[in-house]
Amino acid sequence: MNTILLLEDDRNLNRGISLKLRKEGYDVLSAFSVREARELFRTGKPDMIISDITLPDGSGLDFCSEIRRKSNVFILFLTALDSEIDVVSGYDIGADDYITKPFSLMILVSKVHAFMRRANNVPKTRICSGGIAVSYPEMNAYSISGDTAGSAAEPLPLSKKELQLLVFFMEHARQVLTKEQILEHVWDADGQFVDENTLPVTISRLKGKLNGTYIQNVRGIGYIWTEESFRE
Repeated sequence: MNTILLLEDDRNLNRGISLKLRKEGYDVLSAFSVREARELFRTGKPDMIISDITLPDGSGLDFCSEIRRKSNVFILFLTALDSEIDVVSGYDIGADDYITKPFSLMILVSKVHAFMRRANNVPKTRICSGGIAVSYPEMNAYSISGDTAGSAAEPLPLSKKELQLLVFFMEHARQVLTKEQILEHVWDADGQFVDENTLPVTISRLKGKLNGTYIQNVRGIGYIWTEESFRE
């Protein structure tokens, strides 16, 4: 089920849009402030954001600009600000579309359907977490800085096993992984066919090359990747 983050401080309008979108089969995360939206984006990982611009604790433009620096999620502005400069400002920060109030719920739903069809048909080509990115087509890892576009990317010299281990951690971010799970996935074994030092040695080498505290030991259980991950 596709998830939509709806940032709209008018509670009646928020409730009405949420009800309609849920009837259309979407999971809707309702936020009434930038602070709430920021937290819901972090925990809910939405596929699309529908955002008002004028909000009680800030600007929807600033919020979506912040999101655009780290995600390619679809963004649709829904606002009473309809001057040319407002529309241009929305597109300048990376919005995909703009609807002015008052509006037709059917038109909104139609745009949402179109965006979701695009989202479901666009392959995710890389996974990113913290300052690390892995390209799936090339199966190369990079250290990135700035935005997620990767304009300032430096290749990481990882071995095949280190790269497989990195991808497994990033694809299961913030999940405690047992040693057995890691060995089975990365080495295709249940642990007894691999030297007991293989996993900790490989993890130690990987941690040294990543130059960060991404991987932490969970005493008596296994390991955890501490950063959020997202695909784009």
